Amino acid sequence: MSGRRRRPRAVEAALERWVPKTRLGRMVLEGQITSIHEIFQEGYGIKEVEIVDSLLPELTDNVIDINLVQKQTDAGERSRFQAIVAIGDGENLIGLAIGKARRVRNAIEKGIRLAKLSIYPIRRGCGSWECDCGEPHSLPFKVTGRSGSVRLTLIPGPKGLGLVAGKTAKAVIGLTGIRDCWSRSTGATQTTTSFAFATFDALKNTTKIMMPGDWVM
Repeated sequence: MSGRRRRPRAVEAALERWVPKTRLGRMVLEGQITSIHEIFQEGYGIKEVEIVDSLLPELTDNVIDINLVQKQTDAGERSRFQAIVAIGDGENLIGLAIGKARRVRNAIEKGIRLAKLSIYPIRRGCGSWECDCGEPHSLPFKVTGRSGSVRLTLIPGPKGLGLVAGKTAKAVIGLTGIRDCWSRSTGATQTTTSFAFATFDALKNTTKIMMPGDWVM
């Protein structure tokens, strides 16, 4: 389940009623900050989802997985749905989170909100020696991410290769605008949660080495 969309009416209404609780929120509302990349550059932490809604009116969301989670308590068995949700702008932003609720729809909505709060910049490039076209269709260099027992390495690929990765990794990587790469993974890769977060971690590691002009979008 995925789709690029403009801000829903409910989000627009929430923004109209928004009273920022943080200094960053007030700066965004007052127009002192007009780009999400200014926030990353200054090292601010995003604690209000309205900040993302205000600066990024269009985002693509993708529900990676939905599971029914049961927990035994003193009052009996408690069941909730768990939704793994990724969001991205198709260029250089990615977010991933888990939402839990008694209803599927609420779990997805919560996942989307939390994913917005976890949104992170990535770098694209052409780091493949087979291509070297200079276009941002792949990764700038090899990166590795970890989550639980899963270790995932993403390797730059030549133009036209496609995403040579598992279904979960493809669902996350596809939201970033990266179209070509190889992958190598070890560990319990059948565990969707760990595989998704290992992919997220690898993508975030593309910003470990920053070059002049990286924040100029």
